[in-house]
Amino acid sequence: MSDVTERGFTLLEMVCVLAIIALLAAVLLPFIPRETSRSRLQAYALQAATLLKADRNAAIRNQTSVATVVDAQARAIRSGASRDAIRIPNDVRFDALLPQTCRQQAALSTISFFANGTSCGGTIALTRFDTGYEIRVNWLTGRIEIVPHDTSAN
Repeated sequence: MSDVTERGFTLLEMVCVLAIIALLAAVLLPFIPRETSRSRLQAYALQAATLLKADRNAAIRNQTSVATVVDAQARAIRSGASRDAIRIPNDVRFDALLPQTCRQQAALSTISFFANGTSCGGTIALTRFDTGYEIRVNWLTGRIEIVPHDTSAN
């Protein structure tokens, strides 16, 4: 008999190494920070615009006023017509420029829509590093638009 030295790995050794790697990944993956990407930031802007448009449409359809709550401190936008809400992550800068009064009443951090389609207006800005989007609500027409802007020029 000749002395044959074993070279390479056995299938059992390979399975054990893969199991250890999978276990480490399962334990460590939740601790890896997930930063908001450019496309995800755009998705948040689209979600916010969609929620505002739905509230405007509900105001017109139901012939009533609907107030969308824009809470920059809680980092949330909540529909006045449904239970829908959007939560903005902490790594995104969230600013809101809202009217203090609307139809001679305190606006209280809201964008109000009326039965005729008009609004008291407002702007919501979502920015992350050099990318940003403004969701603008026109006070006269109630029209909602998303305007991208490059914050690196500031």
